Parts: sequence; C-alpha cells; structure tokens
Amino acid sequence: MKITLLATSDTHGFIEPTNYVDSNADKPFGLQRDQTAIKRYAQQHPDEKIILIDNGDFLEGSPMAYYVAKLADQADQAAFISAYNQVGYQVGTIGNHEFDYGLNYLNFMMTNSHRQFVCANIVDQHNEPQLADPYTIIEIAGVKVGFLGLTTTSTKKWKNVNDLNEFNLIPELDACKRYIPELRAKADIVVVVYHGGFERDHTGNWNDINPGENRGYDILKHIKGIDALISGHQHRKIASRLFNVPIVQPGSRGEFIGKISFNVSNHDQKITRTNSELISASDSEPDEEMGQSISRLSKHLQTWLDKPLSTIKGSLTFDDPFKARIEETAFIEFIQKIQMDKMGTDISATALYNNEAHGFEDPITMRNIITNYVYPNTLVKSRITGADLRAALEVTAKYFDVKHGAVTVNEQFMFPKERFYNYDMYEGIDYTLNISNPVGSRVTELKYHGKDVVDDQILYVALNRYRASGGGHYPMFTRDKIVASSDTTISQVILEYLEQHPVVEATNNHNFRIVSH
Repeated sequence: MKITLLATSDTHGFIEPTNYVDSNADKPFGLQRDQTAIKRYAQQHPDEKIILIDNGDFLEGSPMAYYVAKLADQADQAAFISAYNQVGYQVGTIGNHEFDYGLNYLNFMMTNSHRQFVCANIVDQHNEPQLADPYTIIEIAGVKVGFLGLTTTSTKKWKNVNDLNEFNLIPELDACKRYIPELRAKADIVVVVYHGGFERDHTGNWNDINPGENRGYDILKHIKGIDALISGHQHRKIASRLFNVPIVQPGSRGEFIGKISFNVSNHDQKITRTNSELISASDSEPDEEMGQSISRLSKHLQTWLDKPLSTIKGSLTFDDPFKARIEETAFIEFIQKIQMDKMGTDISATALYNNEAHGFEDPITMRNIITNYVYPNTLVKSRITGADLRAALEVTAKYFDVKHGAVTVNEQFMFPKERFYNYDMYEGIDYTLNISNPVGSRVTELKYHGKDVVDDQILYVALNRYRASGGGHYPMFTRDKIVASSDTTISQVILEYLEQHPVVEATNNHNFRIVSH
C-alpha cells in the first residue's frame, strides 16, 4: 500500500495565477494551478491514499490577502476561505505571517477552515499548546499517520505577535522532545509539519543568515522517530533526504507541491520505502471551479487596485531593482518623504522589498502601492545615537559584495531565501558605503545636515516596526528606543498621503553612494 502526502507551503494568499503587477499577468503559480495538479495526481494514482497538508503562511503576502483582511465584505472573505477549503486540506500548521492581521482575524480564519490545525510550540504562560492541538492522527486504511505541527520561533519578530497577551513560543526541539515520543507510541508514521526551514545543508555546513530562525537540520539530527519532514518559510525548492528522512519544501505562492510517499507493509504497517519529490504547478491550468468561487472577490479586488489616486510631475518608476538599490531613485526618496511626514522626523529608512516592484506609474493606483508594499507593517519613530546609525549602515552594507571589481549582491541575501527586505536605504543623511572595505568598516562618509555624525549624537528616524524591533539582525534597534508609533499600515499611510496630495513631484537628491574602490 502507498500513502502519499501532498503539501503546499507559503502560498501567501496567491489563489489566482498573477502577481497583480498588471491586471493581465498569467504566472506559473497560484492555488488554482495547485488544485488542478492535485486533482490530476489523484486521478492518475487511484490506488494511493492521499493526505493533503498546508504548511502555513496562507493569510498574508498578496494584494488579495490584504484586501480580504482589511476591506472585503463577509461574502468576499468567505470566498477566500472557500478557495482554500476546496483543496481539501486535512492538516495545516500556523506560519509566522498568519499573525500579521491580528489574532481575531487568525482565529476567524482558522475557525472557518476545514483542516485540522496543529502547532506544538505556540504555547500559553503554562507552556500548554495555544491556538491549536500539538498533533493529530489520521487513520487511513488501517495505518495511523501522526502529524506534529511547528512554527519558526522567529515568529516573535512579527509585530502583532508581540501584542498578544499570554503568548509564547518554545524552541522547536523542546516541542519535539515533548511530543514526538508520545506521538511515536500512538502512530505508525510520524510526520513533522514545520513552518521553518534548514539552517545547514546535508554536509552540515551552515547556510542560514539568520541564526535560530530555521531548525530543520537540528530537528532531524537530534530527534529520533521522525519519518518525514515537511518544511517551509525559506521559500526554497527541496525534495531530498536528510539523516535518511525524506524532506520537502515547495517554494512559495503555490509554484510547487511537495510530495512524500510511503510504501507500507499491509501485514504490520511498517514503512518499506519512502520517496520525496516536487510537483510543478506551472503546467496545470487554473482550476475553473475555484476561479468561479472567487470571481466576485477578484472583480472587487481589481476595481480597488485600479482606482486612480494621484498624478505625478516627473517619473517614479524604475526598470532595474539592483541598480535602484545602488543609486537612489525618485521612488525611494518619495516613500522616505511620506514616512518622515507621518512620523515627524527628518531621517527615514526603507527597503525595496522585492524585485517585482518597479515604482509608481502615472497615475498612481492602489495596484502600485500594494505590489510595492505587500507587508502589513507599521511605522515607528525611534530615538537613536550616531553610533546606532553607523552600526545600522554597516549591517545594511552586508547586502553587497564585490566580485571582479564590481558590486554584486551578497549570496547570503539570495540563498537559502531572498532577503531584499533586509537592505535599507536612508534619507535625511548623506552617506557612502565602500563595499571593497571589510565588513564592519564600509561606512566611509556619514553626514547629517552637512556635518559629520558623531557617536553620541541624538537622532530620530522613521522605521518600520519590524526593523525598529531588531528584525533582520539589526541589534542596535530595540523596542525601548521607540518614542512614537503608528497603527496604520505603511500601504495605508501612502494611500492617505496621496489622497491629500492629488499631484506629487518626483525628486531625487542622490544622498547615498555605493562604491567599490
């Protein structure tokens, strides 16, 4: 007998096959394509016993997810949930971005989702599982398959998690030590569904820029009794074995489906063979039934995305995202102005969050805003020193490397996960980063109002809350330095600014330089 697990992870609300940068995009991903691929697999393998799993981060990340969380009526919210329910997931865990729209929204979505949620390391003040059971067992054809849920402990970095009372995250290994023996005694097959990735490769070499964020390697090295591990969070494409355990990680946005199969002996329910692979969704047509169920939602979303907001004097677009991080663009300067206006500072930091962003077209629409700012982050005003600022610039300078005399992107920011959002650009200061210098001594010029910044100088900077809390490995930014905050998401801040400024002007003072000499 063969039991097959089919798993998605990090779909981020991408149901339709589009990234929403333009209204006619047809991309090789999305839950609609996954649904078709899953149906086809089931039809082609009628003798296999299939269990469907979602590995978290499904509530945030796309314009549709934002619209559903913030603006949709009950019917459109129901359509979003229905799309995920149509897949037929039986098991799901909780991702870090599930908390981005608050606990009430997460509870609402979990209550109306048909799958059984599991998470062993989200606990209350008594270290008892909170929000979901630690594990569940599905009996299929006489075989008991147990699923233990975990989420990355880096979830604590996300803003809304820190606002929750009586909420805690225990280390993944501690949860495994507590529950795996218990689950092993009850189940024939034990599967860990982990919204987290791998900190090391199969040889044991460290490959993760964020220590502690991904613990898949350690889990399989130190915890015995695990028969398979479904991973996520890093958006990697993995189908392999680690410590002789089959592992998968199916990318993001539904571009792949992770598959793990078990051949099981009929007389004693023992595993005789395992296999892992990735099923591409790119060659699957979008599922029409799912498309019909979200058609009203999609129409409302497109109308909202395309509403004109402001016209531009000049240009706020750019073609090359790499170049836009080396040479300031009018778009980045414009965003900085909005952040400084909102928080009452004359220094601001922001990032170019992804490589799909290309600035604001004329007229500016909500589509421009939401494709550049998909994260529901908020702004704060932090009181920092000149030393803090210099240290932060040294961290952001790590984004770059020099190869053959030319500035390139540091591979650590590309693999195992793209982390464009951890490279900040600043406004309100003039600075030069010389990437040919050793890490830690790359800031060669730093001026504020034309004068050199000194270590004990007090400065006020507008930051997103994730960064202001130290997220992205910026230890110089701490919560105790926050002196004011906004509860309005950055995308909404931009919208409100544009509503007050029907005509905006593109300017560029080229206040920073990235050099390699």
